[in-house]
Amino acid sequence: MCEKVIEKVADLETRLKNSENQIAELKKKGRTQVIFSAEAGPRGDIGPYNTETTFIYQRVITNIGNAYSGATGIFSAPVAGVYYFTIFHHARGKPGTELYLYKNSEPMIVTQNPSAVHEMAHNGGNAVFLQLNQGDRVYVRMSANTHVWGSNYHTTFSGFLVSQM
Repeated sequence: MCEKVIEKVADLETRLKNSENQIAELKKKGRTQVIFSAEAGPRGDIGPYNTETTFIYQRVITNIGNAYSGATGIFSAPVAGVYYFTIFHHARGKPGTELYLYKNSEPMIVTQNPSAVHEMAHNGGNAVFLQLNQGDRVYVRMSANTHVWGSNYHTTFSGFLVSQM
């Protein structure tokens, strides 16, 4: 009878250890954190360009999870989930501003302000929740013949993982 008790205890210890490992893996999965915020950088007027251009936010403020590249301006989803993104801009009155947020090669949202003769400056922004697969890319493109102001404070691109799927 004593042998059966020892076997039962050993079996329970093995099952407990397996359960602890599974819980640790689930906790590890649930802790994926992706948060970034980047600003255009200390560049003054940026644009206008002759063609639509991927906008590179050079000053990375926060990049938990390292999903945003300050070299390319592209966010790459490290895990599947729902993400929240914002874009904001500041610019002078001429020649206007038009920034599109893309998911892979598809435009999702825009922030724009047409050229204005009597405006000294303008601001705009937009936000969106996007369901992304691992590896999906999100980035901002500036339309041809538009511009923004880079100053380390005004023109930003931010995002974070809301819920992993």
